[in-house]
Amino acid sequence: MLAALAALPMAARAPGRILYRDDFRHGLMQWRIEAAGDAKVAAREGVLDIDTPAGLTLWFLPTLDGPIAIDYEVRAVDAGGPHDAVSDVNAFWMATDANAPDGSVLATRRSGVFEDYDPLRTYYVGIGGNRNTTTRMRRYVGKAGERPLLPEHDRLARADMLEPNRWFRLRLIADGQRIAVVRDGATLFSMTDGAPYRRGHFGVRTTQSHIQIRNFSISRL
Repeated sequence: MLAALAALPMAARAPGRILYRDDFRHGLMQWRIEAAGDAKVAAREGVLDIDTPAGLTLWFLPTLDGPIAIDYEVRAVDAGGPHDAVSDVNAFWMATDANAPDGSVLATRRSGVFEDYDPLRTYYVGIGGNRNTTTRMRRYVGKAGERPLLPEHDRLARADMLEPNRWFRLRLIADGQRIAVVRDGATLFSMTDGAPYRRGHFGVRTTQSHIQIRNFSISRL
């Protein structure tokens, strides 16, 4: 039975026990904001709303231990607002900080500027649109100025980009050596990591954009 489960495609691996969830009806108690500008972040009526003029990362406070799946629905808002750019929906997962004594990303408060996150050891996905013309997955190695990118993890096709105002479901997977991003049930990126990041934090990331998130949960695989 275990061998059969291991052979399943990443998108088919069902999550198990839910470890954490947020229904976004009780504020931001489970999150910490790092923002480069005067961002507006609110959790109400089941939706996390992030409206920011510059770079922003919103860290989920609990430390995560794999194997896990992180699930949520997200959309890029285009409703005429000043930051409704439909430019990027990004995330870090299993993130640790190479410069922190205990490795925790929460040990330091960053400015929200993208370069401040180079010292992380983490998986990263960025889904682009409009001015951001690529969709990418990276494995950060904890060194300033280094964001390794495999050619197969750099997407330019229109189908891989954002659509304004459309909810889509993301699943970020850290399952031992198997790392993946699943979008609406189809594997967008996958990799086999010989030295996987098994423990760390999850963070939502965007820049000069307006995005919304709902139905957030983290489950054991």
